[in-house]
Amino acid sequence: MNRRYRLSSATDFQRVWRTGKSYAHPLVVCAVCENDMDVTRFGVTTRRGIGNAVIRNRARRRLRAALQQLQPQVANGWDIIVLARPALLDADWQSILSGITILLKRAGLLEKEHERARRSTQRGH
Repeated sequence: MNRRYRLSSATDFQRVWRTGKSYAHPLVVCAVCENDMDVTRFGVTTRRGIGNAVIRNRARRRLRAALQQLQPQVANGWDIIVLARPALLDADWQSILSGITILLKRAGLLEKEHERARRSTQRGH
């Protein structure tokens, strides 16, 4: 995922957890907060309870890959943090994509295909 779309500072993470709304799924927890920017930024995190550093890094890589695939469908102007749960380690790829998609839909952040198509035709693309 391009660094432009990543949350990296601790203050941004704290702001999203404190002021944002969170959504839970058996594989991941997602917290969302508006950011007053023209891009949506993603933060991926794990907790030590998941396992050692190798396992935590694997979980973060899988989440980043899933978010990179879903990123074009996500509405602009949001900061999103995705927290891996232990069940993510045993989940297959489709389950991970499905879990994140469900949470983004619940948060109302996935743009519908027809809205994106309408906007792109209005811009002349």
